Amino acid sequence: MILTLLGGEPISAGELARRAGISPSGASAHLKRLREGGFITQESAGRHRYFRLASAELAEALESLARVAPVRPVSSFRESERTHALKRARTCYDHLAGELGVAVADALVERGVLTRTDEAFTVTDHGSRWLAALGIDTEAVAGSRRSFARACLDWSERRPHLAGSLGAAVADVFFARRWIRRLPGGRTVAVTPGGRAWLERELGLRA
Repeated sequence: MILTLLGGEPISAGELARRAGISPSGASAHLKRLREGGFITQESAGRHRYFRLASAELAEALESLARVAPVRPVSSFRESERTHALKRARTCYDHLAGELGVAVADALVERGVLTRTDEAFTVTDHGSRWLAALGIDTEAVAGSRRSFARACLDWSERRPHLAGSLGAAVADVFFARRWIRRLPGGRTVAVTPGGRAWLERELGLRA
């Protein structure tokens, strides 16, 4: 259920139970403990309850833990396809992850938009102008209470993608311009034809 919530979207208790393969009562018991522990928050809409992770920082910590989790054997072709799609492109709470997220972060460094240390990215002067052209005000984004441009080590690629408030802003642009779209049933995303054209033209990436 926690891995499902890493997508950043609020999800109903019933849907979480279905994806975890457990009974609704069992899911409710787990969700109660997670809420009491501060891992998740609850939203209500009529008789329905929706849950989401408590914070982006928690999502980044869970993404890091996933790197050391035992690999679960794939039991079917459909599951294999889902796993490959998840590794190709997904959201880690509210920023891009997987092959796509890492490739975008690498390309931004190669083009001088960002520089990277072990734990964070820094926006260059050229990068501020480049991001502004996308509609991202780096000064406003940096004013958020959360970390600005954290280097989040990707669990599937073992290399960092761009997290923090800047990572979220970049992902928002990708969704708003329909360069990526969410796939049903999880946090996997797919690059659209328009997205592929932009990635190749602006970042030299083939997605």
